[in-house]
Amino acid sequence: MLPPQRIAITGASGLIGSSLVGHLKSEGHTVQRLVRRKSAAPDEISWDPTAGTVDLAALEGVNAVIHLAGAGVGDHRWTSKYRAEILNSRLLGTTTIANAVAQVKPQVFISASAIGFYGETGNRAVTETDRSGDDFLSAVCREWETAADLAGDIRTVKIRTGLVLDPTGGALGKMLPLFRFGLGGKLGSGNQWWSWITLHDQIRAICHLLESKVSGPVNLTSPNPVTNQEFTSALARAIHRPALLPAPAFALKIALGGFSTEILGSKRVLPHALTEDGFTFDYPHVISALEQLVE
Repeated sequence: MLPPQRIAITGASGLIGSSLVGHLKSEGHTVQRLVRRKSAAPDEISWDPTAGTVDLAALEGVNAVIHLAGAGVGDHRWTSKYRAEILNSRLLGTTTIANAVAQVKPQVFISASAIGFYGETGNRAVTETDRSGDDFLSAVCREWETAADLAGDIRTVKIRTGLVLDPTGGALGKMLPLFRFGLGGKLGSGNQWWSWITLHDQIRAICHLLESKVSGPVNLTSPNPVTNQEFTSALARAIHRPALLPAPAFALKIALGGFSTEILGSKRVLPHALTEDGFTFDYPHVISALEQLVE
C-alpha cells in the first residue's frame, strides 16, 4: 500500500472518478478535485480546459495527477457537433493538464484513454503493442494519448479502459432495468467481443499503477473478454430472467447513430501490461462478476 499521498483528479464526479476519490480517501490519501469554476473548498483546484489554465500554485506539490475528464461517448447521438465535443473535450483537457504536470512535476501522471484506440479487431486478440484502428474513436484516442505526452519526462500511464461494469451507471446500469423486466437480449449478432472490467478492479488497477513503475499504454480490461451473447446470457442468468429479445443491428443504428459502432463492433482486448506487472483481478470472469454486481 502507498504511504499517504496528495493526489489531484480531473473528472472526479464521474462513475470512475467518484469511486476512485472515495477509495483513495479511505486509504488515507489527500485528494484534490479539479473543478471548472472558482474553487470553493480546500479539496478543490480550479482549472479551465477550454482556456488552457490551471491554478498551478494549488497544484504544486502533488504526488500524482489522475486525468479522467472527457465528454461521454454514449451520452448523445454523434452529430458532427457532438463528435467535435468528444474530441475537443479530450484534446483541450489533456493538453491543459499535461502542460501543468510538466511544470509541477508529480511522480506520476495517469491519463485516461480507451480501448476504442484499437478500432474493430474482430476475433483477433490485441494487446498494448498492437496498432490503432482507423475509425473515429481510434483517431480520438491517438490524439488523446499524444496530448498526454506533453507531460514530458514525468512517468505517464495511458489507461485504455474497456466496458466498466457497475450497476449504478455506465452500460450495465442502462441494461439492468430492461433485463429485470425480461426485455433484454443480445445486441446485433451477439458475436462481437466485449472487453470489460468491473469498477472494483478498475479502481484497484489505477491504484496499482500509482505505485508501479509501468509507463505508456495499459489496457484496463479483464483477461477474459466475452462475446456480447455470452455477456447478455450471463447477465440474464445472474438476475434469473430470460434473455429472449435480441436488438437487431439496424434498430440500434437508428436509435444510437454513430455510437452503435461501439455496441456492434468487436474489440477483443487483453491486459498484457497489467498482468505482466503482477496485477491480479478480483473478478476475472464475467459470470462471477455479474453475480456479485447484481445480487
